[in-house]
Amino acid sequence: MQFAPVLRAEWLKIRTVRSLPGALFALFAATTAFSAIAGVSDTSDPEFDPLFMALSGVAPGQIAAISFGAMAVAAEYHNGALRLSLAAVPRRGRWFAAKVTAIAVPTLAVSLLTALAALLVARAGLGGAASGLTPAEQIRGVVGCAVYLTLMALFAAGLATLLRSGVATLSVLIPFILIVSFVIGDAAGTVADFLPDRAGQVVLYETHDGTLGPWPGLAVTALWTAAALAAGAWSLRRRDA
Repeated sequence: MQFAPVLRAEWLKIRTVRSLPGALFALFAATTAFSAIAGVSDTSDPEFDPLFMALSGVAPGQIAAISFGAMAVAAEYHNGALRLSLAAVPRRGRWFAAKVTAIAVPTLAVSLLTALAALLVARAGLGGAASGLTPAEQIRGVVGCAVYLTLMALFAAGLATLLRSGVATLSVLIPFILIVSFVIGDAAGTVADFLPDRAGQVVLYETHDGTLGPWPGLAVTALWTAAALAAGAWSLRRRDA
């Protein structure tokens, strides 16, 4: 079977599993709402960064992106769905590539819209505090935010394929991002700059003095994602459906 019909089939699955469009809506709603709240916060802090403040809704929003990636894969492990998928597409690498593409494209599209909306609503609240942001910085923030959210969704998809469970994936990633990453960051110094979430979020800052810059940080996150997807593909090839 050619790649295009496989991709259409995987996109149809995502559209018809009710929780998956719901996760993308949650991504938009949570990110925009929290950015709007951040837009009316106190700006007198000397370390105030207007770009990060405007896009700070990514912190809760990324949970929805991770959930989307994990659930899109985990649905295949319910009621023998994966066996049916692989019976229709025996070439497992082609099926996995279609699944990953069907996750990445809508996540990127929704994330671009989300990042733009978050920036606009937060800027309206920040007023003059965000007047120093240049068009280039805002474009970088919006595009980088969308790429980061997409990479985190794919990272979760790769891990879910390896673990064969959405619950296990979310049980690992959500506590790691919300708690462990910050604890490690306080204890490990510059090593923590290379964790997938901390590295990727550098692109959300107007200025950053850490080890990585905005695009190198996203590259580190991309390497983590590629490793997770490679591990998932290896598991898919080696293990029975």
